[in-house]
Amino acid sequence: MIGKIPKPGKSFGGCIEYNVLKKEAAILYADGVRIDKIAHTIADFNMQRKISPGLGQAVGHISLSWSPEDKDKLNDEKMVSIAKEYLQKMKIQDTQVLIVKHKDRAHPHAHIVYNRVDNEGKTISDKFQHLKNIKISKELTLKHGMEIGQGKEKVNRQQLKGIDKLKYELYDTIKAVSHKVTSMAELKQELLKQDIGLQFKYKSGTLEKQGISFSKGDYKFKGSEIDRSLSYGRLSKQIEQQAQQKQAEEQRPTLAQQLREVINNEPVKEQSGHRSVIDLFGHIPIITPEPEPHPYRRRKRKGYGQDNDNEQSQGISR
Repeated sequence: MIGKIPKPGKSFGGCIEYNVLKKEAAILYADGVRIDKIAHTIADFNMQRKISPGLGQAVGHISLSWSPEDKDKLNDEKMVSIAKEYLQKMKIQDTQVLIVKHKDRAHPHAHIVYNRVDNEGKTISDKFQHLKNIKISKELTLKHGMEIGQGKEKVNRQQLKGIDKLKYELYDTIKAVSHKVTSMAELKQELLKQDIGLQFKYKSGTLEKQGISFSKGDYKFKGSEIDRSLSYGRLSKQIEQQAQQKQAEEQRPTLAQQLREVINNEPVKEQSGHRSVIDLFGHIPIITPEPEPHPYRRRKRKGYGQDNDNEQSQGISR
């Protein structure tokens, strides 16, 4: 299970309409709000918000996503049970809550809308939410025997449709190309060959790059919307490291070049009074192995007394 805390909108109306009016969306759980009409739901959230008018950001929004492999063991009741346990551990209690299931993706996921103004008018803190979210998501995943994370490499591309399919196609192509380039200009050029556009977002009134987007056909996505690794910060850092690595490899001399340099510098070292490689290690003798005797020219061993007999025979002949 993966919990995500998107940047919430400023109005309950926009957040609730996005979640409830989504195609095939289903409200699984509601606490403290009416769900007979969407207008009533929005009105109930806004009514409690007025208890603390000074709180600028009262809208709370969290999404919980599970791996496609968890689909068979994750019915609506189980999804609500885990979501409520998650809220309790996140200290989001005694307040209005709406849990909505979406079916627009290949993996099961639900959205939680809650009021940061609790039932007593106190503010629910949002400090360190991202750190707590990571810890609690992992804890509940292990407790309920769910997959740690779906991972884009594990997703079955054949089952994807529409926007999800396009996002994964962009992800696969951009990741493959980005590992082969050493500049953003080169990345842009290579992606154009794949009919993918690359656009930068600049800081207002300057040429300082702040963000990156990718487009194909009529669709355009922020890099971080496709995957966090494709944000401008992470992508530019990756490409910069690749450029530095390539430069270092090009400047690094080969073994042959190093040996050639040693040989060329040897006489100079001797003249300057330094000890040469031969002085340090001495002359290496060339050892030639003795040849094997010819099998047909081996000397015949003399038997005992053979020399005396020869001498005697030589003496007789004399």
